[in-house]
Amino acid sequence: MTSNRTFLTAEWRNLVLLNYEVDSRLLSPFLPRGTELDSWNGKFFVSLVGFQFLNTKVLGVHIPFHTNFDEVNLRFYVRRQVGAEIRRGVVFIREIVPRRAIAFVARIFYNEKYVALPMAHQIEPRADGGINARYRWNPDGEWSEISFESGGESEALQEGSEAQFITEHYWGYAKQRDGGCVEYQVTHPSWKVWHATRAEFHGRTEKLYGPDFSEILRGYPASAFLADGSAIFVMRGHRL
Repeated sequence: MTSNRTFLTAEWRNLVLLNYEVDSRLLSPFLPRGTELDSWNGKFFVSLVGFQFLNTKVLGVHIPFHTNFDEVNLRFYVRRQVGAEIRRGVVFIREIVPRRAIAFVARIFYNEKYVALPMAHQIEPRADGGINARYRWNPDGEWSEISFESGGESEALQEGSEAQFITEHYWGYAKQRDGGCVEYQVTHPSWKVWHATRAEFHGRTEKLYGPDFSEILRGYPASAFLADGSAIFVMRGHRL
């Protein structure tokens, strides 16, 4: 069973994705019921993702002062088999937005792990066709930051590539307080990506992510790229 009712429409733009290889045992406790971990060439990843949420509508309505904002999330990758179909999705460990009302709605409707913090971004197209981007958030009086630099033009996703694996998960799964799971579909076209010439994260992490993920984020990402993004549709969720 799936819902064809649209809950949210928006544009996701300038998605910076820093990807870290992890031991699958770290992710297993966060698995929602009915899903299993998804891997690329036998490798399991968490991704720290910063992007712009633009032209946002909830149930077809613009909410004043909540139309354009930033989001940063930490996520990992799962799959669920429904008959002959493999649904490849994401699970969020933590999501950051700058508005309390946005965080409240996401927690109520999906039980997603949203918090509201001061945020800022900087997007700089380069003369050589590349792009530089920064996403910042302030968890406790000190700014944390994702930074990304690239040169040259963006490229279409290559079939079977790591970038395709990371960006083309079209389902979301949210573990519920009673142990159940909500599934929702996200639709968008395939994106183009820039690969990083430099990408890094620095900041305070233990309060938001706990000691295990903090240790991972203190290291270097296994890969990093920026996706151009597009219009997106998030469907109403349903319980499995």
